Amino acid sequence: MRILFVHPNYRSGGAEIAGTWPPAWVAYLTGHLRQAGFDDVHFIDAMTDNLSDEVLAQKMQAVAPDVVGVTAITPSIYRAEDVLRIARDTVPNAVRVMGGVHATFMYKQVLSEAPWVDVIVRGEGEEICAELMRSIESGRFQEDRKTIKGLAFVDGDQIVATPAASTVKDLSKIKPDWSVLEWSKYIYIPLGTRVAIPNLARGCPFTCSFCSQWKFWRDYRVREPKDVVDEIEDLVENHGVGFFILADEEPTINKKKFVAFCQELIDRGLPDKVKWGINTRVTDIYRDRDLLKFYRKAGLVHVSLGTEAAAQMKLDMFNKETKVEENKQAIRLLREADILIEAQFIVGLDNETPETLEETYKMAWDWQPDLANWSMYTPWPFTPLFQELKDQVEVFDFSRYNFVTPIMKPAKMERGELLDGVMNNYRRFYMKKALFHYPWRGTGFRRRYLLGCLYAFLKAGVGRTFYDLGKVGYTGPQSKNKLDFHFDETRTIAEAQMEDWEASADKAARAAERREALRAQGKERAQDRKAAFKMPNGAEVKACGGGDQQLEDA
Repeated sequence: MRILFVHPNYRSGGAEIAGTWPPAWVAYLTGHLRQAGFDDVHFIDAMTDNLSDEVLAQKMQAVAPDVVGVTAITPSIYRAEDVLRIARDTVPNAVRVMGGVHATFMYKQVLSEAPWVDVIVRGEGEEICAELMRSIESGRFQEDRKTIKGLAFVDGDQIVATPAASTVKDLSKIKPDWSVLEWSKYIYIPLGTRVAIPNLARGCPFTCSFCSQWKFWRDYRVREPKDVVDEIEDLVENHGVGFFILADEEPTINKKKFVAFCQELIDRGLPDKVKWGINTRVTDIYRDRDLLKFYRKAGLVHVSLGTEAAAQMKLDMFNKETKVEENKQAIRLLREADILIEAQFIVGLDNETPETLEETYKMAWDWQPDLANWSMYTPWPFTPLFQELKDQVEVFDFSRYNFVTPIMKPAKMERGELLDGVMNNYRRFYMKKALFHYPWRGTGFRRRYLLGCLYAFLKAGVGRTFYDLGKVGYTGPQSKNKLDFHFDETRTIAEAQMEDWEASADKAARAAERREALRAQGKERAQDRKAAFKMPNGAEVKACGGGDQQLEDA
């Protein structure tokens, strides 16, 4: 059986300005399928090759697959749907499969707006996909689909979701096939070298209200460091990779495993051949302050910190469980260990104003990270924060949910003003860094890396691909009131998805009511016990210290 995976052609002017990123999902799925006996696997990277629909159709027809599979995050969902629409028209006998975080949680929306999708794989894909492919190969897909866990599909006029499949418990079985990618295409611009995105752990024990990772992966699991370093050694020796970023939301959570991972890299001499970066939490940097130089010795050169917001009230809203002062201290500690720091700020909430944007700029400059990034608040439609804010959401064009487009309009700002304020922060921060910091400070490697980052910014700025500026018509402050964000206003939430949301909201509300009722009953019983209680000798009941007054309930 011939399987074709396609990475959809979607660009936003965000993360891709730093280079061309290898789609790791296809390597992990392909590796697992090959272990299951499926050897005829093909891949088309329509994004990196910037393929038109016409060219994609020609390539798809040339492969003549039995299955076409695609994945999607929220902003790329329509392009993923388009891939399977092209498959329907070009290779109509192929089974059309979609996976990824958006389809996992929004399967009713996807199947309503794209009925040509035959089946959705919900959740962690390796084991579900292997079972699905065995069913398709045997010709029993239609009969078996209701018995395979982790699927969603249309059956007659009903959208059916089978029970959730278990997560992958034995991560030693995860052996990606990186050879499925054409590595000459994937270049990290700041260092001019090939780049990879391997995976150390899956899931996250934290529940940030704006994030979906903890919902998608469910269990927090860490792979054996030796297995991951085997993978990295293969990437370096056989595919020429010179830089990698761990795909984990926070690879430092399990300190013991992360330290073992670093030691394994050192023991194999890999830091001389490959450098790497991570995203992590401020609290972990502070916790590991005595290990930061050891991490640098292991090749860690770039840490992106989720500082998120300058105002403490925003941090509390996001459930980040960090303090503003901790952000500043973490940046100082990383700088002392000669690790480059990227500070991430989220902007564009309802309470954003020109003054709060200015505050984030001043704080970024005061903290002095090497890089700063201002991301537009983007309410993933399947996160808790979206459920809280959905009455304020005006835009349901998910192609614009890309962290660079102001989906939410602050109460006291227009979207164009918000984008212009963010661009003003970027201009000031990087102009001062370019003139006074990057060329003159740090080691040769640090200088080369930061000048490479500056080159990536300038390249995207001149081409006006940064933040989609060319597409929206932004040319500077004078254009802020004339921007066109090209929202597709015909996009709405499907009735089936809305019913699902309302059912979930009702369920949550009933649970909250039950908790409140139980608390009230507990208080009432406590009062009854207190009133009925008598000291054995008939003495009067006294509060602590002998008084007769109790503290009021908080």
